Amino acid sequence: MDQRWWRHAVIYQVYVRSFADSNGDGVGDLPGIRSRLPYLADLGVDAVWITPCYPSPMNDGGYDVADYRDIDPLFGTLDDMRALLADAHGLGLKVILDIVPNHTSSAHRWFPEALAAGPGSPERNRYVFRPGRGPGGELPPNDWESIFGGGAWTRVEDGEWYLHLFDASQPDLNWENDEVREEFRDILRFWLDLGVDGFRVDVAHGMVKEDGLPDVGETGQRALLETRPLPYLDQDGVHEIYREWRKILDSYSPPRVAVAEAYTSSVERTARYLRADELHQAFNFHYLRADWDIAQLRQVIDETQAAVAPVDAPATWVLSNHDVHRHVTRYGGGEVGVRRARAAILLMLALPGSVYVYQGEELGLPEVLDLPEDVLQDPMWERSGHTDRGRDGCRVPLPWAPDGTALGFGPDGSRPWLPQPADWAALSVAAQEGDPDSMLELYRTALRERPAGGFAWVDAGPDVLCFDRDGVRCTVNFGAPVRVPATAVLAASGPCEVEGDHMLIPTDTAVWQAL
Repeated sequence: MDQRWWRHAVIYQVYVRSFADSNGDGVGDLPGIRSRLPYLADLGVDAVWITPCYPSPMNDGGYDVADYRDIDPLFGTLDDMRALLADAHGLGLKVILDIVPNHTSSAHRWFPEALAAGPGSPERNRYVFRPGRGPGGELPPNDWESIFGGGAWTRVEDGEWYLHLFDASQPDLNWENDEVREEFRDILRFWLDLGVDGFRVDVAHGMVKEDGLPDVGETGQRALLETRPLPYLDQDGVHEIYREWRKILDSYSPPRVAVAEAYTSSVERTARYLRADELHQAFNFHYLRADWDIAQLRQVIDETQAAVAPVDAPATWVLSNHDVHRHVTRYGGGEVGVRRARAAILLMLALPGSVYVYQGEELGLPEVLDLPEDVLQDPMWERSGHTDRGRDGCRVPLPWAPDGTALGFGPDGSRPWLPQPADWAALSVAAQEGDPDSMLELYRTALRERPAGGFAWVDAGPDVLCFDRDGVRCTVNFGAPVRVPATAVLAASGPCEVEGDHMLIPTDTAVWQAL
């Protein structure tokens, strides 16, 4: 068994609510995921990351957890999770669960206890409560803003304020409290004992806040997340927590893994989460945020590899997830966006390290930009005063079939929790399977032929990204058509014309060739 599988793995993100609905209630669930595991194994991925499926009021799609040791009835039962794990492992797939340690739901039993116990109590000390400022304490303790919009503090009846970096229904935990730390160590062991292979750590750069909770001194703080240090994110104290967690992960055989969701101001700051006694991976948001631009991509590839080398960690690469617009749309939309997205997956899968694939990107799904306002559920919509439509557009349920009321997401006659565009019928799994020109078959080919080994840049001109892995050359053309030697093609994102002993690679096209 490869105990270091995570260093080169392709991990597929399942957004539970939108992957597969087994019972026709319009919401995806664990039996639905279980029924589609053969599809994921056939696609060629190594592991599945499942977003939160714990009991929750679902104010934030399950990232507001009310009970960390159970499954929400909306999604199934603990026995369903056990069966899913058994099936996945039988197919050679690892399973990674989302864990949410920065905050709980306000419906978690600890929060009503904190409200009832009052200021200064041990129960209240599990969260971040503070007196307000001003003559009567009527002003928030500081100027911190919620990442979802609005202020980050809410006042309770006795006059104190509690911190919530996200929705008001997601109070931040106090990680200076030993009881909080021990509770999460126990939660980790619960799921590891059940058989999960690791965790994706939500808001892994949160948890610890700067001493004294100082003001930021600026508004529009969400825009500062990746540009400057903030007193409530990426504090040095978080690393002590992960050293404790790593000991637990390493105590299992084989050792289990964890990946950080950490928005930081630089790839060097991200690499600090990957030191040998901390976490195994961290999402590369700097790569995700790069435009379809040769200079930006070359820079972030170089900076990422330089940052992870000193800590001997793998780079990770990701194009989309459940929090950002899908990259077909970000890269220009329509035919241009699809062409660039096809090239982007060959570029990403050719890079050394681990890759994350967000459900539906293998179908070429675009962002749904025109969801009716009355179906939007993301708390960002309400908290922004209906100025930010939030993230629902990348969470629309998958199309599995070209017909039926749910396009195969659920039984015919059911209606998905978010409406699917009618033109997604042509993008469904069934419509693309077996079509050699489809996005789905491109992903299958790329995952099957994925290069390995060393990495070396090749100078191929100012508009071309070109590098060699052991025996394979990846060429990505961002400019006018370019001529290259016509060696054997392992994968191509678009048609390339052969002229004698040369091949013409069009703009926005990537090719893998055998050397």
